[in-house]
Amino acid sequence: MIKLKERYFIKIVPQRGEVVHRFEVTRRHIIAAAVTFAVIVLGSLIFGGVQVWRAHAQVAALQSLTTQQQQQLQSIDQKTAAIRAQLQHVQRQNQQIQQLIGVHSPVQKTSEVRHNIDALAVVTAQTAAQSNLLRSLTMHVLNVRHIQELARARALAAIPSIDPVDGAQVVGCFCYRSAPDNEFHPGVDLGANYGDLVHASAAGTIASADWDGGYGLKIDIDHGNGYHTWYAHLSKAEVQPGQYVHKGEEIGLVGSTGFSTGPHLHYQVMLNGTAIDPAPYLTGVPAKVLAALP
Repeated sequence: MIKLKERYFIKIVPQRGEVVHRFEVTRRHIIAAAVTFAVIVLGSLIFGGVQVWRAHAQVAALQSLTTQQQQQLQSIDQKTAAIRAQLQHVQRQNQQIQQLIGVHSPVQKTSEVRHNIDALAVVTAQTAAQSNLLRSLTMHVLNVRHIQELARARALAAIPSIDPVDGAQVVGCFCYRSAPDNEFHPGVDLGANYGDLVHASAAGTIASADWDGGYGLKIDIDHGNGYHTWYAHLSKAEVQPGQYVHKGEEIGLVGSTGFSTGPHLHYQVMLNGTAIDPAPYLTGVPAKVLAALP
C-alpha cells in the first residue's frame, strides 16, 4: 500500500553555503503535480488538434469560395465579350450607314448631308427605273415564249395525228395490192360501219367536199403547212369548201360511194402533193416530225 503522507525533503544549497533552503513534500504532492502536468499536456494536444481541424475546414471553405468566384469571373468575362462583340457590330453598322449617306463625322455640315441624301434618292430612283425596265423585259420575254408556245400548239394542231374514225382497224394498207385491183393503194382503209362519224385528223380549211371519181364523196382538208388529208367513200359531207375546222371536229359520215367493196373510210395523207403512209399519223405526230418543229 502506497503511503500518500510519506514525506520527502528537498534541500537547495547556494554556492557559498551560507543559507540552506529546505522544502518538504509528500507523495500526494508529487502525484498531484504529475496528474496536473498530464492534464495540461493532454489538453494542449486536444486543443491543437481542434485548431488543426478548424484550419483544414477553413481552407476547404476558402477553396470552394475561390472556385465559385472563378466561375463567376468566367461568366462575367463571357458576358463582357458578348457585349463587346455587340458593340463592335453596332459600330460597324453605324459606319456603314454613315458611308451610305455620306456622313463621316458628327461635325459634317447639314448641307452636305442633304446633298448626299439627295444623291442617294437619285440612285434609288434610277434603281427603281431599272427594276421597272427589267420587269418590262421579263414580261416581254414571257409574252414571246407564250407566243412561241401558241405557235407550236397551232403547228401541232395542223399536223394529222388522230384516227378519223376513233381507233378503227386498218383493213387496207398503204402498199401495192392485187385486189380489188392490181395497183398501188395510196392510203389506208379503216374499217367502220355505214354512217359512223368521221372527224378531221388535224385543223385546217376545207379545200373540197364533192364527188371525185373512184373516191366517191371525198373531203379534202388543206392544213396550211404542206399537209392535205383526204376522206373518201363518204355517205355524207357535213362541211363546205372554205370552212375552217378544228382537229377532231365532225366532218362527215362513213359510206361506200365510188369504187368501194363495202362501208369503210379511205384515209389518205398528202405532203407537198405526194401521198405518204398515214399509219404513223393515226396515233400522234411522228417523232421525226416533232423533231423538225421549232
